[in-house]
Amino acid sequence: MIEPALRAWPPRYDPAYRPAPEQAYWDRRRETMSTDERGELILAKLRAQIAWCWERSPFYREKWRRAGFEPGDLRTLEEFALLPVLRKHELRDEQAAHPPFGRYTCDEPATWFHIHGTSGTTGKPTGFVISREDWSRIAEAQARVMWAMGFRPSDTLFVASIFSLYMGSWGALAGGERLGLTAFPFGAGIPGMTRQALTWMREVRPSGFYGTPSYALRLAEVAAQEGIDPRELGLRKMLFSGEPGAGIPAVKAQLETAFGARVFDSGSTAEMTPWITDGECAERRGMHLWQDIVYAEVCDPRSLRAVPYGAEGTPVYTHLERTSMPMIRFAAGDLTTWTDEPCPCGRTYPRLPRGIYGRIDDQLTIRGENVFPSTIEEVLRREGYAGEYRIVVTRERALDELTVRVETGAGGRDSATLTSALRAAVGLRCGVEFVDPGSLPRSELKSHRVDDLRPRA
Repeated sequence: MIEPALRAWPPRYDPAYRPAPEQAYWDRRRETMSTDERGELILAKLRAQIAWCWERSPFYREKWRRAGFEPGDLRTLEEFALLPVLRKHELRDEQAAHPPFGRYTCDEPATWFHIHGTSGTTGKPTGFVISREDWSRIAEAQARVMWAMGFRPSDTLFVASIFSLYMGSWGALAGGERLGLTAFPFGAGIPGMTRQALTWMREVRPSGFYGTPSYALRLAEVAAQEGIDPRELGLRKMLFSGEPGAGIPAVKAQLETAFGARVFDSGSTAEMTPWITDGECAERRGMHLWQDIVYAEVCDPRSLRAVPYGAEGTPVYTHLERTSMPMIRFAAGDLTTWTDEPCPCGRTYPRLPRGIYGRIDDQLTIRGENVFPSTIEEVLRREGYAGEYRIVVTRERALDELTVRVETGAGGRDSATLTSALRAAVGLRCGVEFVDPGSLPRSELKSHRVDDLRPRA
């Protein structure tokens, strides 16, 4: 039986609490529960979260009534899985019809602490509201996950990501502050800032780093241009999100070789952040799903019914502690595989052993084969190609062609070996085109590496 203190909703955490540095767990009780205990706790939180949304959100009441559901119907986790999923376009449509934040905003404006939003590059921007109490719960959750990675109050965390619409940097900062470490919210994105970052890192010698994998690779590249060995910066732990890179074994190995630090993968979506929904522990056997903070189901992309452990699916996330703008069964559109095999760390959460390795809408269908950009990156890094690259898809006489443009020096141009490795990985012939180092554009946040030039129907 779960004690009443754990069932309390919304939870309020003691801001003065912090484990002793030698403790492996931020909260051993929560992190090592049995499957049945955690299921009981999740169901209790789901009932409270859904009752809150039903009372305060006309959007959710209307959506669930159309599906024939009322809060009293929720008796088991299996019944929860019958609720309709929530998709990104619904959020956009709701905010367009009821500006600025839609009727799924449940907290009163007087409680609001942060307003964030998306860039709108793929549609109308979406706004997100976070209350002051929600922000404290975000910080608590982030601190728990970062503690599991090995971050401690003695660390200095260099946050090298844009402090703007992108929320990953804000979450890392909030979690680091709650954990008690020294935060350096440096940011990114301004021309010349990468060289400034190197200057400051040589001075401050932070032990921790947060950013996107592509930006860290860019940092290592600029360091080499400046005659700086990235391993001399003193980093020991590097936390990443925003891209699949840190979950790709060859990319993780490249980052660890470049910086001499341990690399940790984490993830979420703009709709769920700044909560970390998925995050590795110190064992680095794939990202744990921190199910008592954000409940995650891995579902078949078509039926949106849960798939068994060991199978591939798309995560469907539900906030369990958010009062301001809760997401209930939000279909993320990512692809992953999950497992319930025990982790040596002792935590009993399910894991994503391969991380998040693609998005459904990023999948390229070429001559009947499904190709993920992350698969191509894995081959390039494994074969020793550390520079920037582009995946170019064209159509010649009704036949799709895939070409990979790779930056490399004269000593690394072995097209036959690379072509063979790519064909074995993706299942079709790929052209390889070598280009000069520095000739492809760089990104200060997430890299754009796919140019699909095929005519649109």
